[in-house]
Amino acid sequence: MTMSSEVLKEKVAQAARHLGLVREEVQKVIVGQHHLIDRMLVALVARGHVLLEGLPGLAKTLAINCLGRSTKCSFSRVQFTPDLLPADVTGTLIFDPVRGTYSTRMGPVFANLLLADEINRASAKVQSALLEAMQEHQVTIGEKSYKLPQPFFVLATQNPIEQEGTYPLPEAQVDRFMMKVIVPYPTEEEEKMILERMASTRPNLDLAARVSPEEILEMQEMVNDIYVDEQVKNYVIKIVFATRTTNGLDPELKQFIRVGASPRATINLTLTARAAALLQGRTHVTPDDVKAVAHDVLRHRILLTYEAEAEEVTTDQIVEKVLSKVPVP
Repeated sequence: MTMSSEVLKEKVAQAARHLGLVREEVQKVIVGQHHLIDRMLVALVARGHVLLEGLPGLAKTLAINCLGRSTKCSFSRVQFTPDLLPADVTGTLIFDPVRGTYSTRMGPVFANLLLADEINRASAKVQSALLEAMQEHQVTIGEKSYKLPQPFFVLATQNPIEQEGTYPLPEAQVDRFMMKVIVPYPTEEEEKMILERMASTRPNLDLAARVSPEEILEMQEMVNDIYVDEQVKNYVIKIVFATRTTNGLDPELKQFIRVGASPRATINLTLTARAAALLQGRTHVTPDDVKAVAHDVLRHRILLTYEAEAEEVTTDQIVEKVLSKVPVP
């Protein structure tokens, strides 16, 4: 049953306040990285997952750890290495030779927030096991399937350097991540704050829990009630279609795009725009919400040609070009 507009407006405003408190808690430890924190919150309430690309030491692990502390959510971390097995992530059956029976040992995937650190260092079989859990929200151990705790959010990281000996995620699997977020270096002022806050043998990591897992699940349901006008829906579709070589608005982009964004881009662009509106306390999506999340949703869904690589054209430049060409309603 759809709630009235006044009730929805009140609930959305309350959710935005609570998410704002979570943001404030995380920022007590994390210096800067406002974009990363916002995108984690967007993906969390939109029931998606984030692929994070950044150099070592940019607080990727600490960020999701702080998110767990400030949301009462359980947190687990898996360091992906070449010798990792699927059972090390999902769990396995343990045989008891005395009783002659098997017992189930749950893997680290059974947590609300999971950090898959350097996911491209593990084999394709391990990556597939994690991606199946992300998609189905369940894992099968032996002959029995187990539901994962809800909410379930995966933050997978990959290092843009030291690519030797890694297993890059196939394009079809990368497409399953709702967003790909690039983490930049901090500014000089932020670096000074990091020094003052963290250059201690006992840094203060005490954070207050601002929302519960149950409240997050309510917010995830609330995202579905955020209104998307027909013109905004058409705007989303035109953006996605403009990335496809058969439907591109700008002929010069065709030489740079090998494969355009999939229908998952249309779905996730709408969902993340709804979640972004919720974070700002609005009950409707604006074109600015769509534009704000477009880079994170599309950058890993556009495959470039050799000509683009030769001319050092990036997917972010392609997305920016598309956004400048598609008429805003």
